[in-house]
Amino acid sequence: MANPVLVEVTRGALVESRHRGALAIVDAAGRPVLRIGDVAARVFPRSAIKALQALPLVESGAADALDLDAAELALACSSHNGEPVHVNAARVMLIKAGLDEDALECGPQWPARMEDVAALCRADEEPCQLHNNCSGKHAGFLGLARAMGVPTRGYVLPDHPVQREIRAVLEAMTGDTLTADVCGTDGCSIPTYASPLEGFARAFAAFGTGEGLEPLRAAAARRLYDACVSEPFMVAGTDRFCTKAMQAFDGRVFVKTGAEGVFCAALPDLGYGIALKCDDGAGRAAEVTMAAVLEALLDLDDDERTALDALARPELTNRRGLRVGAIRPSAELLSLLRQAASA
Repeated sequence: MANPVLVEVTRGALVESRHRGALAIVDAAGRPVLRIGDVAARVFPRSAIKALQALPLVESGAADALDLDAAELALACSSHNGEPVHVNAARVMLIKAGLDEDALECGPQWPARMEDVAALCRADEEPCQLHNNCSGKHAGFLGLARAMGVPTRGYVLPDHPVQREIRAVLEAMTGDTLTADVCGTDGCSIPTYASPLEGFARAFAAFGTGEGLEPLRAAAARRLYDACVSEPFMVAGTDRFCTKAMQAFDGRVFVKTGAEGVFCAALPDLGYGIALKCDDGAGRAAEVTMAAVLEALLDLDDDERTALDALARPELTNRRGLRVGAIRPSAELLSLLRQAASA
C-alpha cells in the first residue's frame, strides 16, 4: 500500500506535484500518538539524528575535557551552511582536541550560500573539509576519540571504537538492533543505519524529556537540547528551516533535518518525538510536513503562528519574483494532525 500524500505543490489553481511519505509521533512513554503511512519500514535517518550521535561526546566527559561551549555543542549536532562562523567554530573544536583539518575524514564541500562560495572564489581558494556541513559532527567524533584514548585515524569506519559507541547509543535510544545488513555509508563517510521511523520518534521523545534514560544520558540529552535551541544558527544557518523554527519557538522545539526528505523533532512540553520521511527524498516536502505538525500540535502565539505559516505554506516564485504557486500540507495530513491534536 502506497504512503499517503503529505504535501501538494500548486501552480495557478491546480496541483502540479504531490509528495508522499510517512510520519510517526510517539510520546515519552513510547506509546504511538499518530502513525501515517508505513512507519515500520526502515529508512536511513541521515543527518536528522546528529544530536543522538553527539550523546557520547557529552556522556564520556569529552565535551567538558575539551571545554566545548554551547555553540560548539550545537555545531556537533548541525548540518551547517559552511558560513564563516561555522567554519571557525569547527576549527576551534579541532584545536581544542589538539588536531587540525587534516584529521577530518568528511571530505571537502562548497558552502551552501552563493555569498560564501563567491568569497572563496575571490580569495582564489578551494573549499576545505571545514566547509563540509558535517564538520562540526566530525570534530566532535575526533574529540571523543581523543578522550577515549583511541586512534583518530579511521574514526568513520563502522568498527572504529567511536562508531561502535555511537551505534550502541542508537540501539538503546531507538530500541532497534543495528546490524551490517541495514548499514549504509552517509555522505560524510560515517555509517548510517536504517531503522523504522517509530524508533526514531521514540528516541527523540526521550531526548527531549529524559524520560526512561539513565541520569547521565538524560543530562547529556538536556545539555545538547539546550545548546541547540540556544544557538540555533549553529545548527543550520542563514535562511534555513531548522534555524528559523528554533528561533521562533525560543526553546520549546528542537528540529533537525536530514538528507533525502527525513526530519526529526522533539517537543518536550508535550513529551513527543517526531520522525518523518518523504518517499521521493524532497527536502521541501519534509519541511512543510514538519511545519504542519508543529502548527497542529503546539499552542501558538501570533508571532509563532506567523513564522510557522510561512514555513508550512511557502510561496513559489518565478525568476521575475512573481508568485506562481505554493507548497502546502495536504488535506489528508491536516485532518489526521487535527485528530491527533484533539485526542
